[in-house]
Amino acid sequence: MKNLPFLLLLLLLVSACKNDTKTVEPLIDEDKKELRLNDSIKVTQSDKDIENLKKIEIKRKELIEKPDEKKELEKSLVDKNFFKETDFYVLDFKYPYLNENLKKTHVNFNEFISKKYLNIKEVEAQILEDKELLCDTLRIHQIREKRIVNYKVYNVNEQLVSVLFYKENYYSGAMHPSFTFDCLNFDLERGVFMKYEDFFSQGTEEALRKIINELIFERVKSGAMFYDCWEITQDDFFRNKNNFVVDDKSVEFYFEDCVICPAYTGEYSIIVPIEKLMTVLRRYNLNPLKA
Repeated sequence: MKNLPFLLLLLLLVSACKNDTKTVEPLIDEDKKELRLNDSIKVTQSDKDIENLKKIEIKRKELIEKPDEKKELEKSLVDKNFFKETDFYVLDFKYPYLNENLKKTHVNFNEFISKKYLNIKEVEAQILEDKELLCDTLRIHQIREKRIVNYKVYNVNEQLVSVLFYKENYYSGAMHPSFTFDCLNFDLERGVFMKYEDFFSQGTEEALRKIINELIFERVKSGAMFYDCWEITQDDFFRNKNNFVVDDKSVEFYFEDCVICPAYTGEYSIIVPIEKLMTVLRRYNLNPLKA
């Protein structure tokens, strides 16, 4: 009986907690630019956030509208797509195939794209795994994630197809999409993929990194690039050294968000003119960039 007052108090507290339980519903206050999740949690979009989103959208549009050479390659290139929509995610992939009727070795390119690069099952598994790790208190899992893949293609001396894949990743709870890039260079004559060492002399990574950083400094100084961009580090360059596309005049290196610039700038690449690469180019007949 001595414990009766304590038990009564405990029952009252439990009852009060049940009565106070609220369903957490996202509410957007347009006037205050707030995402109100409940009375104690608020995510505010400042004017700076909105301005940064505008910058990202402008750069996204520039990337999508960037000219390439699909039209010139329409006889040898087949445009394919894959689309899948579920309650949890949307996959929207556009990718190229080479016309195998023109050359049998084109199958090497197509098999790599279908079996290794666009591994749909792996992408789906990763999305579902990421969702399992998210806290569902805020019902973030109800926001469908998106993975959008598109590409640009370039041709060098009819010897090389250079492909840029750009991926828009819309993650749950993120204010804006993040971009990732993959570049492939395929020798049409030999039917093989080419890497950094096929274009540039062995051991030239540090020299090429210096060339790229000098171009970044020049662009920042001239106002062509945001002042809060920075030099690429040694680790970042080695990790991304195969991420480039080429044409007859230049090599363009692509980097993910926050490697050379903050995400809000939408700056993802550096174009290096061929004439600036003369000291690092590999001198042999199979190099499409040979002088």
